[in-house]
Amino acid sequence: MPHSNRLRIVLAATAVIGFAYLPLAEAREPVVLEQPFAVSDNPDANYVSAIAAAHDNDVLAASTFFQEALRADPNDYDLMAHALVAALVNGDIDNAQRLATRLIAHAPDNSLARLVLGVANLKAHRFVSARGQFVSIGTKDSPNLIADLMAAWSLAGSGKTHDALALIDKLQDPSFSVFQDFHAGMIASVGGDRKDAATRLGIAYKNSATTEQVADAEARDLAINGHINQAKAVYQAFLKLAPHNSVILASLKALNSGAKPEPLVANATQGAAVALFGLGATSARSGDGGTAIIYLRLAQYLWPDNALVLVTLGDFFLREKQYAEAYDAYDAVPKGDPLRVSADTQIAMIYRATKHNKAASRKLTDILKDHPDNFEALVAYGDMQRDDKDYAGSAATFSKALALDKASNSVTWVDYYSRGVAYAQNKQWDKAEADFKAALKLSPEQPEVLNYLGYSWVDRGEHYDQAFKMLRRAVDLRPQDGFIVDSLGWAFYKLKRYHEAVHELEKAVQLEPADPLINEHLGDAYWRDGRKIEAHFQWNHARDFKPDPKDLPRILSEIKNGMPPDTKPVTPAPAQVPSPAPAPPAAPAPAPIVAPSSPVTAPSTAPAPAAGNPPPVQPGAPAPTGAAAPPPPAAADAPVPRKGG
Repeated sequence: MPHSNRLRIVLAATAVIGFAYLPLAEAREPVVLEQPFAVSDNPDANYVSAIAAAHDNDVLAASTFFQEALRADPNDYDLMAHALVAALVNGDIDNAQRLATRLIAHAPDNSLARLVLGVANLKAHRFVSARGQFVSIGTKDSPNLIADLMAAWSLAGSGKTHDALALIDKLQDPSFSVFQDFHAGMIASVGGDRKDAATRLGIAYKNSATTEQVADAEARDLAINGHINQAKAVYQAFLKLAPHNSVILASLKALNSGAKPEPLVANATQGAAVALFGLGATSARSGDGGTAIIYLRLAQYLWPDNALVLVTLGDFFLREKQYAEAYDAYDAVPKGDPLRVSADTQIAMIYRATKHNKAASRKLTDILKDHPDNFEALVAYGDMQRDDKDYAGSAATFSKALALDKASNSVTWVDYYSRGVAYAQNKQWDKAEADFKAALKLSPEQPEVLNYLGYSWVDRGEHYDQAFKMLRRAVDLRPQDGFIVDSLGWAFYKLKRYHEAVHELEKAVQLEPADPLINEHLGDAYWRDGRKIEAHFQWNHARDFKPDPKDLPRILSEIKNGMPPDTKPVTPAPAQVPSPAPAPPAAPAPAPIVAPSSPVTAPSTAPAPAAGNPPPVQPGAPAPTGAAAPPPPAAADAPVPRKGG
């Protein structure tokens, strides 16, 4: 049975009525899933469907269709290899084991199959067999780090601590040094060698003090050895970088209460799970989402209730809009775990993404009743209030988040920017302007703030010279951001420099071809520049791209009647606004990141919110809480409040 059994049983049981409801008990709100898929009697059709599902990151469908295609041709080993990957991504490790066993018989050097069988043996405490699989992993397909770490933990499980450490010590690549020292320290700890554990974990911490698990392991080891004040100092140093990290906060609170901590890992199985998690996080940082999710699924198999693994899995699936899988991962976080509030906050985002806005709001208000000072929940709620056009409420919520950061001396530009957007949308410009200036004082080169404040000044007829400098700088910093380019073009439009406006807005449409407001802006500029046929073409695009309901009547009027004569006086142009350079061919927008950033390293700066325009309405910064919360999912975005044409 694949992972996510409960959800998928519901899906299968309701397939006869054409759609499924996903019962989410806590909120008592159903999440409507997409129409269930059906396998075909045609093997070729199943194979094509499997490839399409894999391309769309639909993990359940991909695994199911590959399995059906393989059923029709059980000796197709290329197909079997695809089915193995799909089963792993789907979390169906039992099926993956069966496929790996069959695949090894045909291709004994298949590294992934060896890894799966080794992990299965390790979980069953068949440590000798596990090590046999790991040492058979060749260096051609995988780096030695994978084989050596897993083989070392297999030796540790067999009680051969000395041999395990000797194997770890053979790692020569300097890029592996953090893994090397960290895991050697944990292996020594599991083997009962407290002195060696302290030495090795101390080295790992010295080289990677900003990594959550390394800092946590070091502090725990210090406390176990009686060095309580040093342990507290490790936690306090980490919290200076990530003041809202719920895992470290909980650990420090427990230490202050006199509780005696346990080691980070208690046995070889948990240690191997941490190794796989670390490899998954590294793969995610490098943009290799496919490899990352396989390591994370194997880590989950070895340590099913590890909250950090589960939240990271949930974040991955939420980014991919695989909401059932994301929900299952978050909901599996144990009650009472420090990361449970983060998981529940992300469940609220799933409700939002699936258009269950009332359930999302109730979920977040319930969280904040129990945890009124939870930074991540406050930011998520402030974002939601702003999306629902409750700008006053949003500003008040972001004020609470800002107060928390002030209390911990960790204020970032995002704190002021998020509240400033809410103030601006609530027509409290003096407060908004002050917040934007405060944000720029903390971080002068933030394109989002430069864009918002610069555009707003132009729109208000204020500070033209400074505003255009800001907009130009924002475009220089983010040249492939169509929303920011649009702001510059619309600023030229407001100054009646229509030819220059067209130049910039054409680039903006190339970068964001499906945005209705950018298309409308270009249509307006075409009309004023005397290109009326092209103007109607762009307005029709704007209409077809589902604009905000408040913008639609204006767009329809423009399509029907055109624009009235331009009788307003010309706004004074800024003294030094350079004319745009000839437009280069538009480069494609950056590819979306499909894997979550590593949640184990404390960010030194707050994560930047996504760009928007004109002016953009950004989400606030997600709180670093052990596993970094992803940005609100795209499907959850309510129509963005923007200034119209």
